[in-house]
Amino acid sequence: MPAVTRPTTALPRNGGPSISLLADKAIATPFLKWAGGKGRLIEKLEPLFPGRIGRYFEPFVGSGAVFFHLRNLGRLKRNVVLNDLNPELMNCYRVLQSQQDVGELVALLREYSSRAMEPEFYYRLRALDRCPAFLRENTPVQRAARTIFLNHTCYNGLYRVNSSGWFNVPYSRPTRLPHVFREDNLWACHSALQCANLMEGSFDACLAAARPGDFVYLDPPYDPPSPTSSFTTYNGGGFHESDQRHLASVFRELDKIGCQLMLSNSATAFIEMLYKGFRKERIAAFRAIGSRAHTRRIVEELVVTNY
Repeated sequence: MPAVTRPTTALPRNGGPSISLLADKAIATPFLKWAGGKGRLIEKLEPLFPGRIGRYFEPFVGSGAVFFHLRNLGRLKRNVVLNDLNPELMNCYRVLQSQQDVGELVALLREYSSRAMEPEFYYRLRALDRCPAFLRENTPVQRAARTIFLNHTCYNGLYRVNSSGWFNVPYSRPTRLPHVFREDNLWACHSALQCANLMEGSFDACLAAARPGDFVYLDPPYDPPSPTSSFTTYNGGGFHESDQRHLASVFRELDKIGCQLMLSNSATAFIEMLYKGFRKERIAAFRAIGSRAHTRRIVEELVVTNY
């Protein structure tokens, strides 16, 4: 595998200003497409963040759009806890946090990217998790490269697994070579993640260490607005009504001890009921994850805060 030298600067790729990749000036953006990712909503969420942020917890980190945004602004200096139940997602974050691993990741993604127009290569990579020895026979870097490559070449950027935990999204069949990764952004994500403690597990375990004054941002799989609109299969187990109720009870417990809390979810009557008594804001969001064009529409999301 060829050696990769970490760049110190990145030339602009869209006519914008140069991006410095020095540790304190890196501008990081999500390296994955993620259902419910907050990249498009950041400007609407920005006025709702608390004025002062000390320790930061994000138990459903997903694409990390909120974390990267706050980190880019210099509002997260240290004591950040990022968590998700999805093992392949958290493996990506751990690889990006390691300087040696991210260099190897860039080299492997260069190789994979050259084969992004080959359906056979896509399906061969996709099938790896069917093998019982998947974790033993593939290094963390290989698993991360697989996840990023599949995410950017699969249909509609979905991350979906079946009940066995196997990734099952079909190939996108692009008409031109897809843009799999940006080397400068992977290094920027590496810099941003130096302040983070990475966890993999339930939101309960992540929040066990939360204390008064900590800021907790909760972005769980959303309550479906209708029985046919649910998309919660990120880990094979789903996120059900009982999980929403349990999360709401944890929200109230954290409120009692003095944490600053912010939660995003669907603007359904069920979620309104669960968070009765807290401050709520409705924001418009474009949902583009549906497989059919008529399912992609503007919907209302609910942002709940206790401050």
